[in-house]
Amino acid sequence: MNDTFLKACRGEKVDYTPIWIMRQAGRYLAEYRAVRGKADFLKMCKTPELAAEVTLQPVDILNVDAAILFSDILIPCEAMGQGLDFHEGKGPLLSPAIRDKDTVNKLFVPDPEDTMKFVMDAIRILRKELAGRVPLIGFAGAPFTTATYMIEGGTSKNFLNTKRMVYENPELYKSLMDKITATITLYLKAQISAGAQAVQIFDTWGGIFSPSDFRDHALSYVKKIISDLKQWMLAERREAVPVIYFVGESAGLLEEIKTCGADVFGVDWRINLDDAIRRLGGDVVVQGNMDPLAMFLPKEKIEQRVKDVLNRATSARGHIFNLGHGVVPETPRDNVIALVEMVHRLSRK
Repeated sequence: MNDTFLKACRGEKVDYTPIWIMRQAGRYLAEYRAVRGKADFLKMCKTPELAAEVTLQPVDILNVDAAILFSDILIPCEAMGQGLDFHEGKGPLLSPAIRDKDTVNKLFVPDPEDTMKFVMDAIRILRKELAGRVPLIGFAGAPFTTATYMIEGGTSKNFLNTKRMVYENPELYKSLMDKITATITLYLKAQISAGAQAVQIFDTWGGIFSPSDFRDHALSYVKKIISDLKQWMLAERREAVPVIYFVGESAGLLEEIKTCGADVFGVDWRINLDDAIRRLGGDVVVQGNMDPLAMFLPKEKIEQRVKDVLNRATSARGHIFNLGHGVVPETPRDNVIALVEMVHRLSRK
């Protein structure tokens, strides 16, 4: 198996810097669009064979060093009892919005093998189809990021309802977060049991908080998940599965983030990677962090950006190349293929 990604996660020596890309299975690929033309987004997530097919596409086309399961961070919301739908141009819609005691009380902590079995089935298919070519990454949304969608009923510009619950009704917020945290913990355990070889926790909206609020209202729940996962793996005598924690707009939060217990810290593009490494403590493994929209540059300028990221990463114990967030649908496919080749070539020892 090409285990370069897993070695990098553990901070071990590698022959070159591994790369995978957030949203690497997406609409910038014609092959993905062909599948998407036959099924809506939620059907793709819930059909293991389709989820596996699009998960494999970037491995075959881009030559990335890891596959990441095709799914969505909101799948557990539906399993907890909230309605979930996706609309073109509007994004996800969740109903009813979770804003009072009654709606929180109606949510439950589901058994992932009962309510989200299609996710684990996709993982099992992928492990067979990958046949050891590259590792498979599972994932989940962090409790806070998940909660924002549940409370707002979808996406938001200012997260007014979420922050009002945090500040005006902290007991209700904690009750909701406890349920989400328990759900995500079980969900990630189920993914690992099904065969995920690493997991990433996405805290896309963690950066909307001040450092102290982030610590108290978002990070504390992530710490619990990571601690529970690691204790469970030890108790089950499982091989340690690396945990990656990614926070969007994290530049102001790094001193808090470094305490979370993750094996790898995802860094977005709003900070130079060497500065992030220094603030995270130096002896860390980092992932990132090129601006996703820099993929629209000419190839020679993309190569300059790649060199810059690789040079700045040398002070870390380990580095996994990635964009600072997901690749956008309009990105030129050839530029993404070229990016992977550049990272491999320029970083080879």
